[in-house]
Amino acid sequence: MASQVGPAGRIPGVGGVIGERPAAATAGALEDQAGRGRRAEWLALGVLAVLAAVWLVPLAWAVATALKPEAETTAIPVEWVASTITLEGFRSTLGSGNLPRWFFNSLITASAVTAITVLLSSLAAFGFSRTRFRGKNVLFWLILAGIMVPGQILIVPLFTEMQAFRLVDSYWGIILPQVASPVAVFIFKQFFDGIPRDLEEAATLDGASRLRVYWQIWMPLARSAIAAVAIFTFVGAWNNFLWPFIVTTDPNLMTLPVGLSQVQTSYGIRYAQIMASAVLAGLPLLVVFLFFQRQIVQGIAGTGIKG
Repeated sequence: MASQVGPAGRIPGVGGVIGERPAAATAGALEDQAGRGRRAEWLALGVLAVLAAVWLVPLAWAVATALKPEAETTAIPVEWVASTITLEGFRSTLGSGNLPRWFFNSLITASAVTAITVLLSSLAAFGFSRTRFRGKNVLFWLILAGIMVPGQILIVPLFTEMQAFRLVDSYWGIILPQVASPVAVFIFKQFFDGIPRDLEEAATLDGASRLRVYWQIWMPLARSAIAAVAIFTFVGAWNNFLWPFIVTTDPNLMTLPVGLSQVQTSYGIRYAQIMASAVLAGLPLLVVFLFFQRQIVQGIAGTGIKG
């Protein structure tokens, strides 16, 4: 037995062979895991590339069609690049109707809807997050249930209400029905629930009222949530076609989507002008997203929507 034991006290074949097998197996498992991780990353990148192409191809086609002469928009076979690039579609769209006025109306209504939605939703969320009252949970779930109600169902009662208040054909008639946002209340409440109560208690001990705590402490801390809610609300109000179309008949009060639809109707089917108007209508939203995309991501990540 003594002759089988090495100088270091190891049995030959045990420490040198059997002892090396677990290390080799571990290294192989790590390599396999790293390989699977790389394959998953490439798969995710491939899926994202396909989704990006699905989103970008219609946009590129709209721009290409807007830059074509009208006669080439229906030419067969279809070509991406026109023989002559022209801005006639944009000139015709800008020279028709009252486009600057429609831009102004969309800017006014979308900005007002955004500001009022942020204010009312954050106040409601602050109440649900920081106060105790009977039926709070039931009321909060009733508000969230509003997410499941399609907006089209509310068109008739909302129009009847606007008629009763004589707000048809007015800015307020466009703005007020769009300010109720259960999603915004949920986002703000999720954010406020994550703020330590010590800040509120310290401010209360210093004599601050609830309204002052909300305005001077909670709202500055909720900048990312405010940015996310504001951007999504602004985009939704800017793109809203159905409600402004129903509640306005005065051309001077039409928003951009409604006004551009009237221009398209008066010209018939002119694809270059239709695509030019679509590009012009979407351009402000693209600019907003490019400038505030970081705030959008931070707002969603900080509000608990990610699950």
